[in-house]
This record gives sequence, structure tokens and C-alpha cells, in this order.
Amino acid sequence: MALIAVEEGLGNIQRALKEAGHQVVELDPANQRRAHVIVVSGVDHNMLQQEDIRSTVPVINASGYTPEEVVEAVQQHLL
Repeated sequence: MALIAVEEGLGNIQRALKEAGHQVVELDPANQRRAHVIVVSGVDHNMLQQEDIRSTVPVINASGYTPEEVVEAVQQHLL
């Protein structure tokens, strides 16, 4: 089962990923290091004076996509 870190505020995507059989956790520094894939909202965090996400795993920008499309993108990255 893949560990997917999802940014806060993306509850519909969290539910869809859980229904698809993935383990979903909140995106925080500890989970970011453990995750197989990271899903973000696409909001510019630099405006909020937060660091950019730096990771060696795929980061999916969910902005403009349905939960089902995000699940499909996650599954493609896990192949």
C-alpha cells in the first residue's frame, strides 16, 4: 500500500485516494520524507512565507483536476 501525503484542505482527494486503497497522511515534514507521492493544492506557498516542497518523490499539483484524475495520476507515478 502506497503512502500518499496530501496537503491540508484537499479532503475530497484524500477520500478518493483512501477509496482507491492508498494510505493517506497529512503533508508535514515527517510525512513528506516517508511518502511515495505528494499531492498539493497548487497555491503559491511562498506568498505565505512557507518553504517550497523539495522532494525526491513525485509531487502532483491537484489544481484544476477532479479527485478521480488525481488518483489516476498517483497510480501512474506508482507503476
